[in-house]
Amino acid sequence: MVSEKMAQLVAGSSIIRAMFQDGKIMAEKYGKENVYDFSLGNPSIVPPPSVKAAIVDIAENEPEMELHGYMSNEGYDDVRQTIAEYTNKTHGTNLSAKNIIMTVGAAGGLNVALKSLLNPGEEVVVVAPYFGEYDNYISNFDGVKVVISPDYERFSINFEELESKITPKTKFMIINSPNNPTGAVYSEDDIKKLADILNKKQAEYNTEIFLFSDEPYREIAFKGVKVPYITNYYKNAIVGYSYSKSLSLPGERIGYLVVPSELDDFEDTIVAMSVATRIMGFVNAPSLMQKVVARCIGQTSDLKVYEENKDILYNALREYGYECVEPGGTFYMFPKCPIPDDKEFCAKAKDFRLVIVPGSGFSCPGYFRIAFCVDKSTVLNSLDSFKKLIDFYK
Repeated sequence: MVSEKMAQLVAGSSIIRAMFQDGKIMAEKYGKENVYDFSLGNPSIVPPPSVKAAIVDIAENEPEMELHGYMSNEGYDDVRQTIAEYTNKTHGTNLSAKNIIMTVGAAGGLNVALKSLLNPGEEVVVVAPYFGEYDNYISNFDGVKVVISPDYERFSINFEELESKITPKTKFMIINSPNNPTGAVYSEDDIKKLADILNKKQAEYNTEIFLFSDEPYREIAFKGVKVPYITNYYKNAIVGYSYSKSLSLPGERIGYLVVPSELDDFEDTIVAMSVATRIMGFVNAPSLMQKVVARCIGQTSDLKVYEENKDILYNALREYGYECVEPGGTFYMFPKCPIPDDKEFCAKAKDFRLVIVPGSGFSCPGYFRIAFCVDKSTVLNSLDSFKKLIDFYK
């Protein structure tokens, strides 16, 4: 019999995956071209040609035992140095290989960070709406989740509530910008205000509050929107990055942590993260993909396709009468439901062959998420269904 804790996690398993499975069933019934599945954030753009070229060249020319063998838990030294130098050039940081830990995606990196820094019973602040898997990651290490209510006007941070909810037990805060599910991008002013609050609270309680910036969507920012680099604004900041979206490699599970030297207890933290990578069963990030991403540093897939999809959907939904904050990035949109019950609304959407995800799965009921990382033809063909859906409620 499964453990009690695992049984609870199974019972509350991802609503996104449940909707994705519903979409597959509908596609078998009606034909894939007749179902408009916006459930899963699975990139729809192929990786750039350089990825395949790097894989082939590395596989043919690297010494096989070195390529497929263990390395240090934190990853290949040369790969980490390449990433550090690129980050310095791009974001004005001062990093070297010692500040980079290669991880099994951004999710693996977040779990490593929590394992290394969080004691049971300490609090982790999240900003609603947020990626629902954060709940499970916090639970993995017996942390206490503290949710900040949404800022519905632009889906930034509710700073007044944040300041009131930070306590002496607050150890960790997770932010995600560009944001899943809203597409919101925190401005430089937002980040400065956040840093001021955290610094004030650290001084007030004589504690450390670590700010984790979850950044798999960093490169998907629209119309020249700038995404501030968090370590330039707050000393106790850690960045978790993934190549899942920028290079369209979600299944390869490759990313990294940035841990600046200015971080409190830096030396102990780096050692703890290296050990956490091993004892959590990752051992190290995938060896081949470490070398591939180093070869492809600074490159991306053809991300402009997502902005084109966003413009088509956003303009159409607004015309039809949906309320929606325009995304500043990602490949997600988070409109308001025309009725209070988002689960009922998303269930009704299936009658129009639309597969969308209730906002309740992101701790924000009354809204729904559209993952528009799909072919443009799917977006265009879905518009009539979105209109009929809201007209049903009118």
